[in-house]
Amino acid sequence: MQAQEANSNRISRIVIVGGGTAGWMTAAAMSKLMKGGGYTIALVESEEIGTVGVGEATIPPIMDFNRTMGIDEAEFMRATQASFKMGIEFIDWTRLGDSYIHPFGPYGVQMQGIFFHHFWVRHRARGGTLQPEQFNIAATAAKAGRYSPPLPPDRTPLPPHAYAYHFDAGLYAAFLRKMAEANGVVRHEGRIAQVHQNGESGFIESVQLTDGRRVAGDFFVDCSGFRGLLIEQTLHSGYEDWTHWLPCDRALAVPCDRVATTTPYTRSTAREAGWQWRIPLQHRTGNGYVYSSQFISDDEAASRLLSRLDGTARATPKPLRFVTGKRKQPWMKNCVSLGLASGFMEPLESTSIHLVQSALARLLFLFPGQGIDQDTVDKYNDMARVEWEEIRDFLVLHYTAIERDDTPFWRHCRAIRIPESLRAKREMYEANGNIVAVPGDLFREQSWFAVYAGQNVHPRRWHPFADIPDEAELERRLQLIAGDVAKVVQTFPMHDDFLRQHRAAPPLPAKAM
Repeated sequence: MQAQEANSNRISRIVIVGGGTAGWMTAAAMSKLMKGGGYTIALVESEEIGTVGVGEATIPPIMDFNRTMGIDEAEFMRATQASFKMGIEFIDWTRLGDSYIHPFGPYGVQMQGIFFHHFWVRHRARGGTLQPEQFNIAATAAKAGRYSPPLPPDRTPLPPHAYAYHFDAGLYAAFLRKMAEANGVVRHEGRIAQVHQNGESGFIESVQLTDGRRVAGDFFVDCSGFRGLLIEQTLHSGYEDWTHWLPCDRALAVPCDRVATTTPYTRSTAREAGWQWRIPLQHRTGNGYVYSSQFISDDEAASRLLSRLDGTARATPKPLRFVTGKRKQPWMKNCVSLGLASGFMEPLESTSIHLVQSALARLLFLFPGQGIDQDTVDKYNDMARVEWEEIRDFLVLHYTAIERDDTPFWRHCRAIRIPESLRAKREMYEANGNIVAVPGDLFREQSWFAVYAGQNVHPRRWHPFADIPDEAELERRLQLIAGDVAKVVQTFPMHDDFLRQHRAAPPLPAKAM
């Protein structure tokens, strides 16, 4: 560290190790935002090394990334066979036969200066039958199979909904690669045989390919996937294992033929030893089974997955093995890890691509100039820890706020001792309905409420201001809001109609599907 701090040479040569979604998101963003600053950016990847490429569902912050990149939505959606996403449907999580939607955007409207959910909690406690989804535009539209961009304020009294995308992650990486190379990123094809470090400081100086070529740099971004070639195999960051909270350690991914109706939402169905995802694209449907190997064999999981597809499988299931958790230090010396190299969070809430995006934003915000100081490194790592732990707690809530005990896996989940940070959140909500999301939290009040209400976690009390309207006035307001939501959604076109008219992607060659 002292050697780098003492060196006044400007950090200008950046080397990205690994391609895929993480690598090309990094290359595209850096090459655009650093353009004209005297930086050189190289990316090293090997076509012999496959990418995981199952992260096909996103959340609304992806809009910020695409907007920063100057990406035209129609062009991007056609290039990646994308569809729109209004939220996630959860089936059989609380108990068999139950379902709910975690939608994008707020519920109802704020009244008396407090969040809307307090009024719904009072309504439910008094015997009311209106459901949370009736107060949310995205949830109502998703269930109806409809989609529209958010309406301008003069067309609705309701706050705007949000949306995200389903897309082919491989096509998205290729789309970003074109942008990056057009901005000067140099791609090096080849496998890395050796990593060279400074003998005094331990900083990485170059990576050497199997053919002897060396790619030197001042700063390295590790996007090498689970193996963490730089951050772990070279710098030995260490890993925090979270499987005692999130027990799944395997996944199988397989595409199948698309169905006639492209639903504007992701589906997560709880299964006997984990959960199954369903992600509809324009050219196919993505599917996967995330499970615990302690409770089901790989062969049985593959058999169950293939038997539950909506269309004919287009490949054999692709197996993935993982340990849920994070690198203890995602930034060490002159190397930052992004994507799977920084850790793994199962895609239950579609956070995989977002974690690349947020880490990249954090890195660019704190990017070193004349050297790397430890205070900046520590701040980056602390910010990453807070973000990962907040998302972890949100995922753990899904597994532990359940009534299922029909299989050994779900009985195991019922016995999980939840993190103290989650226990405090849940006890506060159950006591008085309060949900407190601090600045920087990915999941805001409406997201926590969606899962609490969807999985039958209800508070004993609510905010005292929710008692201000009398019973008749509260009922009038709720009926009015639910009616407005229904009227707005009725004006939306069907999702498939909107895609055909505005975002239809051209057919892909058979080998690319």
